[in-house]
Amino acid sequence: MRCDFNVPLDKEKNITDDTRIVGALPTIRYLMERGARVILMSHLGRPDGAPDKEFSLAPVASELARKLGSPVWFANVPEVISEEVRIQAESLMPGEVMLLENTRFRMEEESKDKAVQAVFAEQLASLGDVFVNDAFGTAHRHHASTAGIAAFLPAVMGFLMEKELLYLGEALNNPKRPFVAILGGAKVADKIKVIESLLAKADTLLIGGGMTYTFMKAEGYGIGKSILDADGIELASSLLKKAKETGVKLILPTDVVAATAFENDAPSEVCGVCPGSVPDDRMGLDIGPHTIETFAQEIAKAGTVLWNGPVGVFEMPSFAGGTRAVAEAMAAATEGGAVTIVGGGDSAAAVAQFGYSERMSHVSTGGGASLEFIEGKPLPGVEVLQEKT
Repeated sequence: MRCDFNVPLDKEKNITDDTRIVGALPTIRYLMERGARVILMSHLGRPDGAPDKEFSLAPVASELARKLGSPVWFANVPEVISEEVRIQAESLMPGEVMLLENTRFRMEEESKDKAVQAVFAEQLASLGDVFVNDAFGTAHRHHASTAGIAAFLPAVMGFLMEKELLYLGEALNNPKRPFVAILGGAKVADKIKVIESLLAKADTLLIGGGMTYTFMKAEGYGIGKSILDADGIELASSLLKKAKETGVKLILPTDVVAATAFENDAPSEVCGVCPGSVPDDRMGLDIGPHTIETFAQEIAKAGTVLWNGPVGVFEMPSFAGGTRAVAEAMAAATEGGAVTIVGGGDSAAAVAQFGYSERMSHVSTGGGASLEFIEGKPLPGVEVLQEKT
């Protein structure tokens, strides 16, 4: 079973956010309860295709055992697959679980050469009878453990993968309307395909985060020292034009919180944007109170809300107000009957930080995967499955 245990760790190797582990539990328990001998695989971080203790899955094995309330055999060998691992796998009793070491300790895992990748995929497949992919967060990667293994075993999805595809698929293909999408992030170029896709599906598009200032520049407003995706200015202009042509309400911030430096304690002020500009000596780090009110009103009217990307520098308390307000408005919308989806990555981290995760319809475990799904790209880790939602 492929999981996504790519969890954040502090300096003492304590897991600081267990969302992805918790997300995998229903499928693991289902398999255990039906007598399967469960062999789990995952990556952690970017060890560059070689063993690195810094990225060992040992902390995950310990936390998983605690959550399951039963032992998890950890195959602590740097080569991931060895004779010792095979013996351990064969000795598993029905209902028992083991976790392999970080799949990215092997360079074949991410190899662009399909033949090289297939060698490792076949080795992994030799440990099992059926492949269950429950790692939506890596479904956009054609790696040995996410897609390659399906060439050697029957491949099906787990419950988390199913949930991700159902929520995101329903939101994009048959949303409860009005459909409001909220997009943050720094670069317009990174979200161009996402925005284009949503312009064909959403009723309202709210833009925040670092992208704000590229759109402002495209509209002719001064942005001071704010982050700018210079290569994205023309893209922003074309997207504004396309929104008008398609009748989609594209709403930009009308005020921002601008500071003298990228620091929590830097002097800041609320600056008007339309009309107006960010002063030359300041940078925009959050949406302002008027924009918060506008965004909240749009969210309150929505039948479906899809959010990807914080609307400010939420990691700094002084500039977290906008992102917190969006999360709060979405939580209220959920209670009012709306379908609310947080598209993974920093947005999911922000929602968790503010304590709103449980008040959303769905918080995705996949940042990049959810973006590519919204774009309409095929996901290799899903395409290989025998049954797709």
